Amino acid sequence: MTTHKELLSELKKKEYAPMYLLHGDESYFIDLITKYVEDKVLSEAEKGFNFTVLYGKETNFSTVVDVARRYPMMAERQVVILKEAQQMRDLVKLEAYAKQPTPTTLLLISHKHKKLDGRTNFAKAIKKNGVIFESKKLYDNQVPDWITTYLKEKKYQITPDACRLVADFLGTNLSKISNELDKLLLNIPAGTSISPAHVEQHIGISKDYNVFELTKALGQGDILKATRIANYFATNPKDNPMPKIVGALYNYFSKIYICQFHRNVSDDALAKALGLRSAWFVKDYKQAMRTFNKPKTENAIAILREYDLKSKGVDRDSTPEGELMREMVFRILH
Repeated sequence: MTTHKELLSELKKKEYAPMYLLHGDESYFIDLITKYVEDKVLSEAEKGFNFTVLYGKETNFSTVVDVARRYPMMAERQVVILKEAQQMRDLVKLEAYAKQPTPTTLLLISHKHKKLDGRTNFAKAIKKNGVIFESKKLYDNQVPDWITTYLKEKKYQITPDACRLVADFLGTNLSKISNELDKLLLNIPAGTSISPAHVEQHIGISKDYNVFELTKALGQGDILKATRIANYFATNPKDNPMPKIVGALYNYFSKIYICQFHRNVSDDALAKALGLRSAWFVKDYKQAMRTFNKPKTENAIAILREYDLKSKGVDRDSTPEGELMREMVFRILH
């Protein structure tokens, strides 16, 4: 399967296919590739007659075909980009064009937020005559590595604590993470090693009141601090929505549960089992295992499942979300 780096490498070498289908749940990589094609394939002089952007909601297959069948003017090729293709009702009717695409046209189809069925004749035709790239969302444990690589490419470093703080707070939305990191980089010198203090100051994540600190307090059995953070979340539900907090805690306790079955392995082996890039955080999970034995961990996971459903309206009475948050953390602690 083609990765976004492999695809960008081919484009940079000017190895162009006549058709590209970019689809999947993660919009960041689709946007990255689309922007490269928009900016780099044609010169500014060539774009005047050879660059067209269409939108799925506002167009149909016959218009796309008509534009794609044109020949370039004073250039080797033309570029046609179909954005928001997931909103185009007759998209699969492009099958006939995909079977015989115009070699002097680069047609890029941006199909974001959902996967296109690869079993369709349309997808099979593109695969035969062009390139299909599926943009998948990263798993939670892959985000810290992505953050580290993203910053390294921009000549910055980040401490493990700061990296985890960003990942826990912003989740797996790479577009959101990259935007926040770019804003942070505007305020610190190149080559800086980004610390939790930088994150707190420039991304607005409170050092004392965030889900990272909540998991830390729970793992250390610090009832007072965990309760204080839960109260803060309860009074700021818009900034700390319950599904997001429950998801982060579920991920945390799932890792503790994995640790219960790897008690006698090395830190490096445990880090691998947890999907961590290094053994830096292993000590935190070992500490948490002393606070939460196997039955307590299982109980915490069961509680999180219960409150995840409640936060989505299942078996929920009129209890406000903030009160549910306090109640959930109290039950995990006690």
